[in-house]
Amino acid sequence: MKVSREKMTAAVLYGKRDVRIEQIPVPRVGPGEVLVRIKAALTCGTDLKVYRQGFHARMIVPPSVFGHELAGVVEEVGDGVKSFAPGMRVVSANSGPCNQCFFCERHLANLCEDLQFINGAYAEYIRIPERIVRQNLLILPDSVSFHEAALVEPLACVLRAVEETGIVEGDTVVVIGLGPIGLMFVQLLKQLGATVIAAGKREYQLRMAEMMGADHTVDATHSNVVEQVRKITNGRRGADFVIEAVGSTETWQKAMGMVRRGGTINLFGGCPSGTHIPLDTTLIHYSEITFKASFHHTPRHIREALEAIHRGMIQPWSLITGEERLASLRDVLERLLVRNGDLKIAIIP
Repeated sequence: MKVSREKMTAAVLYGKRDVRIEQIPVPRVGPGEVLVRIKAALTCGTDLKVYRQGFHARMIVPPSVFGHELAGVVEEVGDGVKSFAPGMRVVSANSGPCNQCFFCERHLANLCEDLQFINGAYAEYIRIPERIVRQNLLILPDSVSFHEAALVEPLACVLRAVEETGIVEGDTVVVIGLGPIGLMFVQLLKQLGATVIAAGKREYQLRMAEMMGADHTVDATHSNVVEQVRKITNGRRGADFVIEAVGSTETWQKAMGMVRRGGTINLFGGCPSGTHIPLDTTLIHYSEITFKASFHHTPRHIREALEAIHRGMIQPWSLITGEERLASLRDVLERLLVRNGDLKIAIIP
């Protein structure tokens, strides 16, 4: 089956806060590739950063289509594609590892030296390269909607972080930052049976965390937020684990004050390139604090994320707070920059 039209509507990023809705050629598929007609694309904190700064060092050089959380319907398949056919409902991850490099051979596909990325979810169609088709294009269960499926990529990142951090039932965990990622952490950690302390700066975020099962909520705007967290924990020792889901020097440092001796901090939120912070070496050394960082996902976690959505382990509709047409994308991104209460917006081409 061939796409009958030559042009499609897409959002093209030209630079800082400069996105334009244009008519561009529909991508042509080659051997092993799949063309997907996008049914839903979700806004993401990474996309917002890209919009604000005008580029992404690893993924986007303007002018470029952008957006990476998507689900849709197979429109066309290239030569050699056997597992997919036009009309199938699918979700795609935004990358595919090489499976041959140093890191892939050590089960760290998220750190692949030749990690292939795709962008272009804010459009009518997207071409999925052969490597991603082979590893990270999945058929949707009938019960999972396109909106829900588009959450697979960020959820896979969160699942991997929880696994790598080693959190188990009965642990006390602080989640700092209650955007969509932080709220996913809250939901998954409650599924694990952890005690969750949710720290955020906005009233609506704290309300959402409570609705999603957080045992305690703390207003992170207070100067004594570290002391508030410690008061909640047994013996005022601090939490077993702290998840930093903001990406700022301030919250990285506060995380060190919230964790107990022998505890672990996962620095999930990425700070701007070139950021440095001072470290209390005495605290880290004599309290045996472990630091971890989590970046991206692997094909296994993409599959686990889709299964988690299918099984109802998270509440997707609590994270998707609106729906807009593609033509309104710039207004949506500007609205999200001022953080008016929206979490994720579904963009419909």
